[in-house]
Order: sequence, then structure tokens, then C-alpha cells
Amino acid sequence: MKYADMAVPSRALHLWRYTPWARIHPSKVDEVPQANGVRFNALEGGELVEGAPRIIDADDISRVFLSELGGSAWTFETNGASDIVHLQAVASGHVAVGHLHVSLNHDVTVVLHLSGESDWTGLHVTGEVAPNVRAGFGLVNELSSNGKYLHCEDWRIDRDARLELAGLSIGGFRCKSDIRTRFTAPGGELTQAISVHGTGQRHIDHHIEVHHDVPHTNSALSIHAACDDQTHSIATGLLSISKGANHCDAGQVFKNLLLSDKARAEAIPELEVLADEVAAAHGAASAPVDMNQLHYLMSRGLDEESAVALLIEGFMQDGFSSLSTKNLVDEMRTRLTVHLECELKR
Repeated sequence: MKYADMAVPSRALHLWRYTPWARIHPSKVDEVPQANGVRFNALEGGELVEGAPRIIDADDISRVFLSELGGSAWTFETNGASDIVHLQAVASGHVAVGHLHVSLNHDVTVVLHLSGESDWTGLHVTGEVAPNVRAGFGLVNELSSNGKYLHCEDWRIDRDARLELAGLSIGGFRCKSDIRTRFTAPGGELTQAISVHGTGQRHIDHHIEVHHDVPHTNSALSIHAACDDQTHSIATGLLSISKGANHCDAGQVFKNLLLSDKARAEAIPELEVLADEVAAAHGAASAPVDMNQLHYLMSRGLDEESAVALLIEGFMQDGFSSLSTKNLVDEMRTRLTVHLECELKR
């Protein structure tokens, strides 16, 4: 289906309830503007080859739109030469779009660092985890603080493969992310962890889907959002277990730390279970800073600003505690620490 033939999605759909299509579009909703390509660079451990899939779901307006915008398209294949690979993506100009396909054929950690001053950035990441591979993928969003960001991911996990996905959202003014993972064979595992830091008037919307189409697959999702000033964080999660996909274990937990009276956070877990012999669970919690913890830190000599900063760091760092890939955890926590130190100095 072409973008021009698609209707603007209704806000009745929870995917678009909190970030309507008109608010994330770079111009008028009936236009497909010209776009620059996001510049990708691989530092080690693999090779970038020009060309990547453009559409995964032809009925999804965001994926079709990113495809028709064009931009750059690259495939990255690991070669097993390094335990950790760093990819750089730089967005510049009014509208910048990039498509990246990641083929994980070895036990490896890949970290994608996204930065740039583009007014509007679109990024579509697709990925495949080969059978028996233990892999990690991290995305650090460090875009400029006044731009829009539309981000889609589509992952497939093969037989007996394990994927750990990590996300750190610290850039962009209005951000919409749609991340979908599908198990294609039994024995697969997914652990997904996202940490969000809301400052100023940031609007950060994450929609996560995990589809257990086959039996004997496990998934765990956790999102930690620290919201300050007038920020708004939304997290919607769909765990789908198909008919006959027995012996699956799926769970999701959303935690929100509210740091001001005007900060908002929404947590919307959803389970769609059509099989009988499964374990599925969800949970959500939102709360302000614990005054007992704050008092304890201040009684040890910290001023209030430093004590709150320490509590924010501990909360967001804990967002990655469910991950077991050391390289991935270390990288995400290091980037988070640098970001929070810079915020404290402002």
C-alpha cells in the first residue's frame, strides 16, 4: 500500500493515542517531503553494505512513510572479529532518514549511537538473530533536544537464539518509537530494557510488541522512565502468545519516577494469550522521589539537588539490571552516566 492511499490512523488505536500521526509527521500529513540520508559508520567488527529492507509491515503507516521518504539504507553483518561493535548514525538537515538491517550471525554486542541536529529524524532498524547466537543490541538516542524522532524496529529471533535489546532515550523533543520482535522458531529468548530521561518538555512515546508465534519461547520487558519538569512519557506493551504456542514465559514491567508536579507518565501493559500452558504477567508503578531515601542521602552530607540526582541515576541504571550481557550493560550505563553528569552541570 502507498502512503497516499493510507488513512490517518485513529487515536482510538493505542499505538497513536498519545502521539497522533499529525504531531510526529515532519510537515503536512498528506506530504512526503524530501529527505537526507542518515550517515552510518561502523567502527569495527563488521562491514556495512549498501542496501536494506524498506518495509516490513505494508499496513503500518510509519514504516510505509519511512520507506517512501527514502534516505540511506545499509546492512551490517557481523564477522566475529570483535565482542562489541560500535555503529555511528548522524542525522543532519531538515529531514533525515536511515534504514539499517543488522544481521547477527555471531555472539556479539552491537551498539548504535544516534546523534545529529536534524529537525526531523526517521530511523528504521531491522534485525535477524541466527540460530544458537547470543547477541545484544543497544540504541542510544542522543539527538539534539529540539527535533522530532520517529523510530521503528523489527526483529526476528531464530531457533535457540537469545537477544538482549537495550534502549537509552536522552535526545529529541518529541519521540515516537515502535519496536516489534517476533519469534520464528522454538527455544528463543528476548530480554528488553529501556531507560528514559525526560527533561524540559520532552514527549517520549514507546510502543513495544513481542509476538510469541511458536512454543518454548521466553521474553522479559522492562521500561524505566524518570520524568522531570513538564515531560510526558508513555509506554505501551503488547505481549502476544499465539494459539498452540505453549510453554512460553512472557512478562513486562513499567516503572515511572515522577520528579515534578507537572511531569506525566502513562504505562499501558497488554496481554493477548491464546495458548493454555503459558506463564504471562505484567506490572506497572509510578511514584515520586522517596522522601525517606532523600532524607537519608541528605543526612550523609549531600545537598538536595545532588541527592535527587543520585536517586535518578540509581533508578535509571537499574533499568538495565535485567540484562546479562556485560558489554551491553557497561556501554549503556556509561552513556547514561555521562549524560546525567552533563545535565547536573547545566
